[in-house]
Amino acid sequence: MKIKALVTLFLIVLFCTGCQKEKDTEKPKVAVVISTLNNPWFVVLAESAAENARTLGYEAKIFDSQNNPAVESDNFENLISSGFDAILFNPTDADGSVSNILKAKEAGVPVFCMDREVNSNEAATSQVLSDNYSGCVELGIEFVKALNEKGKYVEIIGLVGDNNTWARSGGFHSVVDKFPGFEMVAQQSGDFDRNKAMEVLETIMQAHPDIDAVFCGNDAMALGAYQALQSAGKADKVKVFGFDGADEVIEKIAEGKIVATGMQYPKVMAETAAKYADEYFKGKRDFPQRVPVEVELVVKENAKRFLNDK
Repeated sequence: MKIKALVTLFLIVLFCTGCQKEKDTEKPKVAVVISTLNNPWFVVLAESAAENARTLGYEAKIFDSQNNPAVESDNFENLISSGFDAILFNPTDADGSVSNILKAKEAGVPVFCMDREVNSNEAATSQVLSDNYSGCVELGIEFVKALNEKGKYVEIIGLVGDNNTWARSGGFHSVVDKFPGFEMVAQQSGDFDRNKAMEVLETIMQAHPDIDAVFCGNDAMALGAYQALQSAGKADKVKVFGFDGADEVIEKIAEGKIVATGMQYPKVMAETAAKYADEYFKGKRDFPQRVPVEVELVVKENAKRFLNDK
């Protein structure tokens, strides 16, 4: 009986040791949570983040929040309960997303924000962000030059709850508002969405048919604005400005149909966030809270260079 008991105990210890070894050799899982995949720019951000995580040896899965804080919250609950070990995160809301990050933090899951920031220095492990304000200062300077310091214009801003919206608007206005020859006839949200921006501009032009320019908080909205102008027969009279560096917009800049955009680097932000997650898994805990990524001005004179770099 003693021999049988010893054999049984040995088998149990052997089994548990095998389970522990299997657990220890499991690849960490990385979740990539993106505000929306209904925008090619964010698709690049998502796929680049996942690809970088896999290249570093980790499993990766993309979650789409559909620009909906409730969906984002569900995504966090699902990935935390599913045992993901790190989150590369593109938030839907600067304030509302903080609670989701804190849930992950409480569960021991580090969160690395990409592109969009949240209004907390105590939630995310690090935030890798485009220098939106400075990028739109450059766009504001180009706007002033292109319109010879005067004209009526419309500003189509992004999501009201996104800090990028106000950083971009603030950078732009820090330049343009110094010139009394400009008049902003309307400022409305297009939610960073192409179709919404098209509808917004169509409505605005009914009251203000004589505008000279449209400044848009991202390239998807710039394309929507351009469509609205095309339908109204004004695409060659009204100057359009965007922000992101989307291929379609850069092509239109090269053709002289859109004036300028700000080139963000989603692949750089994705690579940095994935690298930070890798370093976290290997024991690092001291990360900068905010990491700025430069934005470059794209105009007709340099557009082909950006297209060739793709």
